[in-house]
Amino acid sequence: MPRSVNHVASRAKRKRILKLTRGYFGARKNVWTVAKNTWEKGLTYAYRDRKNKKRTFRALWIQRINAAARLEGMSYSQLMGALHKAGIEINRKVLADLAVNNPDAFKAIVEKVK
Repeated sequence: MPRSVNHVASRAKRKRILKLTRGYFGARKNVWTVAKNTWEKGLTYAYRDRKNKKRTFRALWIQRINAAARLEGMSYSQLMGALHKAGIEINRKVLADLAVNNPDAFKAIVEKVK
């Protein structure tokens, strides 16, 4: 008796992954083994970069706060220390947003902690 192979399921699986690799360059989009390896590696990068995204944004917020604080005559570390000492609980994301979009409010916060 010949071996029974479920070609429908295996073909559907291949089609699904090849559909996910559309837009890749060269063999990465249409050669099954290359496309599968590329897709799997892409999942690894996605997992890693969800973590890196958080640290990248935190660094950006710190740079923006530092630039705005220096316009007010303070450094970033002095400002954060003064905020902590004054008991003002405001996170870096909001502080950076104020520094960019509402400089008057940022200036008021700096004046309060000076």
